[in-house]
Amino acid sequence: TYEQECSFVEQMTATSYIVNKGFVENMRVPGYFYVNDNIRDLLFDELKQYSRTAGGAVGGFLPAMKQLANVAALPGIVGRSIALPDVHAGYGFAIGNVAAFDMGDPESIVSPGGVGFDINCGVRLVRTNLMEADVAPVKEQLTQSVFDHIPVGVGSLGIIPTSASDLEEALEMGIDWSLREGYAWAEDKEHCEEYGRMLQADPRKVSQRAKKRGLPQLGTLGAGNHYAEIQVVDEIFDKHAAAQMGLEEKGQVVIMIHSGSRGLGHQVATDALTIMDRAMARDRISTNDRQLSCARIDSQEGQDYLAAMAAAANYAWVNRSSMTFLVRQAFAKVFASTPDDLDMHVIYDVSHNIAKEEEHLVDGKFKRLLVHRKGSTRAFPPHHPLIPVDYQFTGQPVLIGGSMGTCSYVLTGTDKGMAETFGSTCHGAGRALSRNRSRNNLQYQDVLDQLSTQGISIRVASPKLVMEEAPESYKDVTQVVDTCHAAGISKKSVKLRPIAVIKG
Repeated sequence: TYEQECSFVEQMTATSYIVNKGFVENMRVPGYFYVNDNIRDLLFDELKQYSRTAGGAVGGFLPAMKQLANVAALPGIVGRSIALPDVHAGYGFAIGNVAAFDMGDPESIVSPGGVGFDINCGVRLVRTNLMEADVAPVKEQLTQSVFDHIPVGVGSLGIIPTSASDLEEALEMGIDWSLREGYAWAEDKEHCEEYGRMLQADPRKVSQRAKKRGLPQLGTLGAGNHYAEIQVVDEIFDKHAAAQMGLEEKGQVVIMIHSGSRGLGHQVATDALTIMDRAMARDRISTNDRQLSCARIDSQEGQDYLAAMAAAANYAWVNRSSMTFLVRQAFAKVFASTPDDLDMHVIYDVSHNIAKEEEHLVDGKFKRLLVHRKGSTRAFPPHHPLIPVDYQFTGQPVLIGGSMGTCSYVLTGTDKGMAETFGSTCHGAGRALSRNRSRNNLQYQDVLDQLSTQGISIRVASPKLVMEEAPESYKDVTQVVDTCHAAGISKKSVKLRPIAVIKG
């Protein structure tokens, strides 16, 4: 019953809860989740509803709390299975789940469900030296210009010419390909997680079908929750950190780009799930949920997936770089200037759906771990060797995109986050309504009217998708960010408010 299940869940602090072993069978470590009082009910209600319907999964997924616990039962997991405040049910792993596996343990696994279908879906923030007052008179024209420059929508095709051999190189080189081809600035690389390139990428491990899907889509925004937003600085919480990022005052204009590896990443994940089902039977790996398909890290299947995942991650960085190039062009055109004179530097580029080899302190010992972050952002603390020189004293910038038309945030990583969540924090607002419910409950025109009342210009390629992305479909991003800030796993730095939205 629901009551029995709740007896395994204990509140630790105002913002954190522990799910003790026994909540589901075979748990090797406890589960931890971070929520404040304003968003906790979503998680508990989901569980209650599930218990009442005697295990009728909602939309084909188990409740997020169950998923968190099932991940805690996977072979090789260390520390704890962690859910961040924006957590919601997903395929296998919940979206907003972080789990780390000991690479020194031959039993340890890698699971495509722990990375997600949109591999290296991520967010990039580009600053400008423009103020809101400079943009106001040309706002509609600027929005249209960005919409015209970036190919958006479900089947959108890239306009940056790429041949099959270019794609092979892009999959291997990541942002270095963009640099070589003249679509990126040298400083952009410095301000990307992994410096915009995962070295273990092997394009040969990416199927022909995935490449076929990816080739025409390079440099496109795509649909769903992907967007490009023109935003302004609304509030500065940490002056020093903001200044390091080049965000000096309220009203300064920035551009946020949220996109991933499109059809290519999706196909890489689909291919791997099929192959891993066979590997699980062979190696006798059992999991609590069929969707938690996985393979031992050092098995051929595990290694092949990691090489293909890294290639898909490189594709996503090239994709965001190409869009940055196009946005720079769009701005330069409208303001009859150059991207350089407009100071259009990349503040940072973070990944949301990725698995990476990292060193962390576990029970007082340094261990090499494979950290799966699905719908969560790496948030390394000050003085960490893997963050750029400019951010050594502030900690890594963490970009949190809100839902359409709501605010976004820039946070920084903390030492506490490093100790508690393997240096991870939330990634956005997190769904509260399923896509279907959003489509059924909301009217297209109402959503658009609401945005224009807020003074937000909007351009949408697929009107049907607007309802799925309406703010009502999501948790309140401010509550999510406040929870992370209160828990100390990341620190609020800047709040951004949108003035224009470009969506697929």
